[in-house]
Amino acid sequence: MTAAVQHHGLRNQGATCYLNSVLQVLFMTREFREAVDRHTHYLDRHLGDLFNELQRHTTFTHTLTHQLSIRVWEQEDAAEYFVEIVTRSSPEASQIFRGQLIHKTKCSKCNTVKKTEPHFWLLPLALMDSNSKTYSVVDGIREFFRDSHFRGLDQMYCEECDDKVDATVTCEVKHHPEVLVLLLKRFDFDYHYMRYVKSHQAVDVNLSLHIPENQTYELYAAVDHVGDLRGGHYTATIKNQDEDQWYNFNDERVTRIRPIRLEKTKNAYLLFYKKKQKMSDAPKECEIIKIENQCRYMKNGTFTPKNMCLLFRVVIILSIVVVTLSRT
Repeated sequence: MTAAVQHHGLRNQGATCYLNSVLQVLFMTREFREAVDRHTHYLDRHLGDLFNELQRHTTFTHTLTHQLSIRVWEQEDAAEYFVEIVTRSSPEASQIFRGQLIHKTKCSKCNTVKKTEPHFWLLPLALMDSNSKTYSVVDGIREFFRDSHFRGLDQMYCEECDDKVDATVTCEVKHHPEVLVLLLKRFDFDYHYMRYVKSHQAVDVNLSLHIPENQTYELYAAVDHVGDLRGGHYTATIKNQDEDQWYNFNDERVTRIRPIRLEKTKNAYLLFYKKKQKMSDAPKECEIIKIENQCRYMKNGTFTPKNMCLLFRVVIILSIVVVTLSRT
């Protein structure tokens, strides 16, 4: 592990490690950084000023803590402030993280289907405390999208039947965000002790993730939490996608690290996955063949200006296909 020179840290004002970790992820998310730089309204102006400072040197977050009314000596939840920041950012910047689900509730009695389409900034994945089972993010995704059945005391009210009935709820993704954020629910309320407790369940974090409706994502950042709810510490591990290199951000200290491996980690809390282009988004082979057939030799083996234009289109499309295949 060697000291990094290309990236700069954020100074801790007391207990603002949670904020520093989230801000470093947002700064290293190029699309978000460029979007806030184009706006002078919302929280974008203050984020843009901070990001410009961060490109040059280690800096403080005084302006943002003031704008967000943060008590700097009280530790808060990183997930909560991630949502707070993106919801107060411009639509252009925040839409990078904005996804949409489809919930369908089907009555088992009259077969009526009610549909809701909620938006989300992150997907919460419940952890299962177990010393014998290795839990993975794939398990969490599978559980999140599993059909839910409501029977007996859990029956749901159906307006059509005007009665409580058995029902099934399904969940689908209507819109995949450019960046998918997963929250590993390490903090749950313990009704026996009447307080929040942290789960130390070991989790295998997949570097590549397949989401229902045929979408693949790749991990590029993680926010970790060590310790308990009140006295813990947050750090961020982020991949610089321009140089394919991972860095650890621990307040003002930034270190370059080897390729990340998150097997049986007990500290991962927030995971950031970037969408990969689907092959279906690339030009289809039949479309290429159609254009090629239009670009046949004209008389005397020469091309007319029209056909030269068509040939140029073929070259461009083939180049896109080659780039797409090389990335996958």
